[in-house]
Amino acid sequence: MSINLNKTGQTYYRPWGSYKTIEQGNGFQAKLITVNPGGCLSLQKHSKRAEHWIVIQGTATITIDNSTKDYQVNTHVYIPTQAVHRLHNKTDETIAIIEVQIGSYLGEDDIIRLDDIYNRN
Repeated sequence: MSINLNKTGQTYYRPWGSYKTIEQGNGFQAKLITVNPGGCLSLQKHSKRAEHWIVIQGTATITIDNSTKDYQVNTHVYIPTQAVHRLHNKTDETIAIIEVQIGSYLGEDDIIRLDDIYNRN
């Protein structure tokens, strides 16, 4: 399966890959997130939202609190508010997930980074 990010919406590029909002409404937001081979999102948590991640391409290595597991296509995880989490691509193919955020505030400034391989704050 190949994900085409050029169909609709604005794509935001990060050192690890990209994301774009595919739908949003009162108290929720859905994003398509792709992670390049070897890419890794920051170890982070959120104060005002929970997240649901559904793997739609590749094998995603996901850390939630003290547990790290590999997830295949058609599997999902729930990340509660305040849970420490990270998405990592340890494979040689791009991975993609659908992220659904639920909460009272969904802004990017609700990311509390605890560790980041790209040295971002």
